[in-house]
Parts: sequence; structure tokens; C-alpha cells
Amino acid sequence: MTGIDRRHFLKHTAFAVSTAVVPCTLVEMAAAKTAESFTFAYVSDAHIEHVEGSRFVGRRDAGILHAIDEINRMAPKPDFVMFGGDLAQYGKGVELDHGADLLSRLSPGFRCVMGEHDYYLDLGAHWSTLFGPPYYSFDHKGVHFVVLNSVLTHDDWTLNRWSAPDERMAAMAAIEGAHSSPFMVGERQRRWLAQDLAKVSRMTPIVVFSHSPLQKIHKEWNFWTDDAEDVQALLAPFDRVSVLYGHVHQILHNRIGNITFNSMAATAWPWPYPQSHYAAGGSLLPKLTIEMASNGSFHEQDVTGWQLIDVHSGRISARHHFHGSANRASRTVRGEKEALALA
Repeated sequence: MTGIDRRHFLKHTAFAVSTAVVPCTLVEMAAAKTAESFTFAYVSDAHIEHVEGSRFVGRRDAGILHAIDEINRMAPKPDFVMFGGDLAQYGKGVELDHGADLLSRLSPGFRCVMGEHDYYLDLGAHWSTLFGPPYYSFDHKGVHFVVLNSVLTHDDWTLNRWSAPDERMAAMAAIEGAHSSPFMVGERQRRWLAQDLAKVSRMTPIVVFSHSPLQKIHKEWNFWTDDAEDVQALLAPFDRVSVLYGHVHQILHNRIGNITFNSMAATAWPWPYPQSHYAAGGSLLPKLTIEMASNGSFHEQDVTGWQLIDVHSGRISARHHFHGSANRASRTVRGEKEALALA
């Protein structure tokens, strides 16, 4: 594929179907003492797309509304909800406003991560009026949470290359294109992160939310953050660190040193796994201590289900449902694996 954006890909793939509903992920922060345990819910990559007037792509709305409904019916409710980025498809004010209205229906409070689809039309201006700063930190029940804007890139690409903002947005909307640019956290934000972490005990569990993976997975599809090693170096002194991210629309697990990485499913659609790259391995993949996990196939309703992440034991319990197609039967997969470095 070359220069194919998400809408075009789904329109022309044989796997496209009429509905795609992927629920939320529930993350259980299980402490040694039961009284200190808590949960939060994670929803990501809604890609709300405006059609005209008051019309939006119904399938995208259905995905996030399903997640919101599941969360609101939970008992007990999670302490908060994190939205992992790419609320909008093309960063339009009408898309972000509509997304903010949908998120406001959540009965728990919610926080947001900025995605590239939220940023590159107006460089995050409208998103920031709705949700506040694009990077920040907070503490909750003994855990230090950090939210990063990991979808920045070089100023020359951002500011000097395009004749119009929508051209820049279209370049970043392509899954594989010659005109996009690798993501980064950037020096200014890394300085802020160093100052923020300097106030935190090295024994405190750290959870980092980013949109792109803070590791280098697949550069051709921008499953990549250019300064990932610099961010990892800031996190390395801490005993227990986990990075949770969206963007890749697939379930991946990895550990690099003391840092565990978990991607979360999207509510809009899954991406197929770039099998040729993962099979080749080599220098473009980080050194794996836990094998990357995938279901080895692609279907627009794949990877529905939930994950419970146990901070104390460092294990992840998962139940994923893979929908059937003409060539395969539906199946449900349950399993456990070591996932988080928060024990």
C-alpha cells in the first residue's frame, strides 16, 4: 500500500463490513493491599468523521458509543476513563466537538491524549480548547500517571512544507505515504518530563499514556517514535513502568528493560499486522523480552474484548473475540501472559 488513508483502505478491503464495534479496555491497578486497588477504562482511536450538516460516519459513532455504554453500565465503575487519541479523523472542529459531546456522556470522569488526527489540521488549537494541555501528569491512589504528546515532528515539516493545513492533515492521515514524517516527543517535552519525574520516588509505579508507541516498531506505517530511546532513558531509573498507547489499532505487548508496553484496541477499526516486517525482525525491531502478540489475521471486527492489567503481579488476563468470516469461524481466546512491569 502506498499513500492509502484509513477510509480508502477500509472501502477497498475485502474484509470491510457494515458495522465495527470494539468495546473499551478495562485496566485493573491491583495493589498488594486490596483496599488500594482500582480500575480505569481505556478507549481510543474513534476517528469520528464528519459527512455533512449534522451527519457523521455512523459506524465510527457506533464504536465509541458502544464503549461508552459498556463503561456506564459497569458496577463498580472505573475511577476514570482515559481516551487514547485520534478522537477525530481530520481534526475538524465539528468532529472534535461531536467527539467531546459523546465523551461527556461518560459517567466517570475522563482525560484525553492527543493523536495526530486531532493535531495536524490546526496544530492542536481546537483540541486544546476542549481538553486542555496536550501533556501533563497526575497522581491517583499511589500511582503517578504521565500523559505525553508523542505525535509531534520536525518544525520544518510541520510549518514550511504545506500550502494549506488540510494538505498537512492528509499527509499524516496516510497509513503508508512518502509525505508523512516520523513522530517524536521533542526536546521541550522531554525536559518537562525529566522535571516532573524528579519529584517522584523511584519506587512509585509509573504509567505513561502516549498515542504513538514509545518504541520503534514499524517506521513505514509510523508505528514509531523517533526519540523513543531518550524517553525510555528518563523512565529507566524507576522500578515499575508501563506505557499504554493507541494508534496502531492492534494488540501488541513488549518489554524493554523495566518498561512494559501495551497497545490498546481502537473503536474505529483494526489495522492488519505488517507481517513481512514483523517476520523479518532485525534492527528495526526493539530487542524483545516478551514476544509481540497478534492474532495473525485481519477482520474489521477483530480484537473485541477486554484486558485486565494487574499492577501487583505484572500479568495481563485477556479475553478476545475474533469474529467469523467466509473463511473462518468465530472464536474466543482467553489467556494470560506477563505484560506490565508494575509489580
